[in-house]
Amino acid sequence: MDDTINALGGILLNAVPTLLLLIFLYIYLKSVFFTPMERVLRERDDATKGARRSAQESLTKAEAKAAEYEETLRQARNEVYKEQEEIRKRLKAQQDVHIAEAARQSKSSVQAAKDALAAEVASARAGLEAESRMLASRIADTILDRRHA
Repeated sequence: MDDTINALGGILLNAVPTLLLLIFLYIYLKSVFFTPMERVLRERDDATKGARRSAQESLTKAEAKAAEYEETLRQARNEVYKEQEEIRKRLKAQQDVHIAEAARQSKSSVQAAKDALAAEVASARAGLEAESRMLASRIADTILDRRHA
């Protein structure tokens, strides 16, 4: 068993330089390769997250602008609708005034026509009365002249 322990001690003694070489290789690769690689990966991750964050912020700002634009557009539409309603009311009021004026003028014209017609009727009656008296007078004269004859 002593031989086995001596053989094992010899193997371990021969493994020490390999172990030291592995430790040196680990430290060297860590400082030369892995640390810079981790730094580059971290920077890339930060840049990617930054780009995503920036894109998200831009999207949020765009959504806010779109909402603001929609609100402004809705307010402008409401304003236009109010102006159109005011114009419609004004035009309706003007139309009512014109209709009232036209009705007053037509009543006035109808009344003037009635008055003119009444004057013509009165004149025609007066003329007919005068003519009927004259005719009655002629008829009476004719009848009376025939009796005397």
